[in-house]
Amino acid sequence: MRVIFMGTPAFSVPVLDALVDAGHDIVCVYCQPPRPAGRGKKDRPGPVQLRAEALGLPVRHPTSLKTDEAQADFAALQADVAVVVAYGLILPQTILDAPLQGCLNIHASLLPRWRGAAPIQRAIMAGDARTGVCIMQMEAGLDTGPVLLRRATDIGAADTAADLHDRLSVIGAELIVEALAQLNDLTPVPQPQEGVSYAAKIDKAEARIDWRRPAVEIDRLIRGLSPFPGAWFESEGTRIKVLASRLASGTGVPGTVLHDPLRVVCGGGAVEVLRLQRAGRGAQSADDFLRGRGLPAGTVLEE
Repeated sequence: MRVIFMGTPAFSVPVLDALVDAGHDIVCVYCQPPRPAGRGKKDRPGPVQLRAEALGLPVRHPTSLKTDEAQADFAALQADVAVVVAYGLILPQTILDAPLQGCLNIHASLLPRWRGAAPIQRAIMAGDARTGVCIMQMEAGLDTGPVLLRRATDIGAADTAADLHDRLSVIGAELIVEALAQLNDLTPVPQPQEGVSYAAKIDKAEARIDWRRPAVEIDRLIRGLSPFPGAWFESEGTRIKVLASRLASGTGVPGTVLHDPLRVVCGGGAVEVLRLQRAGRGAQSADDFLRGRGLPAGTVLEE
C-alpha cells in the first residue's frame, strides 16, 4: 500500500520499521520539526526523522497542517492510508479525508479507557491490571474513532512506564501490519460510551512525592513516571528522582528513611527504593547511592 507515516518519538520507530519490512511503500514520513536539545541547544531531529533519513525516506515536518499549502501537499501524495502514532499535531478533517482509506491511529491503551496524551503513565498510576494497543480509525474527536483491532497485555507489579512503552511499541508495530493486511475485511467497532477516561498530560507538580500517601499509590507514581519526568523528593535542598521501587514493610512517621534495604515509610506501609538519580548525576542503584552521600537511616524526608 502507499502509506504516509506520521510519528515523532522513539515509540513510533518500531512501527515505521515494521511497515517497511512488510513491503509497504512509505511515500512520505511526517514528524515534528527538530527541537533545541543538549547543552548547546542546537536543533536536534527526533527519533523518527533520524530513522526515516537512514532508510532513505522523504521527510516533512510542517509546523501546522491547517494551511491550504500543507493540505494540498499531503493530498498530492495520493496515499492509500496514513498511519499515525504519537505524531504530535492535530489532523484537520481535510487531512483525515485525504488518503483513500483514511487515517489509522495506533493508540497505547484499551479504548475508551485513557484517551489522550499520557495513556501509558496514567494506566500505571491508576493501578490498572491491563492495558494494550488499539488500531483506530481517526475522526475529529480526541481518540473517539471506531476500533479495528486491539490487543491487551498485563501490567506487572514491577513495570515502569519505560517497560510498558517498549512492550506496547512492539505490539503496535505487529498490530498495524496485521490491520493493513486485512484492512478491507475488518469491521470498525464503535467505542462504548461507558468507561471513557482521559489521560491528561503529566503536570510537573504531580511528580513530587508526598510520603503521606499510601505506599501503593507512591509505588505506582514512581513506576508510572519512570524515567521521565521522574517522581522526586528533596533532601538537603537537592532534588532526587526515584526511578524504580517496590512495596515493602516499614512503620514510622511518613518520610522516614529505613535501611537494609533502603526504604521510605509512607502514609500506609513503605516503599523500597531500588534506583535513584541525584540532580545532575547519573542513575544509581540503591546500594551505590548509599555508599555515596546517601540518606542516613532515620532521616525524615520533606513532604
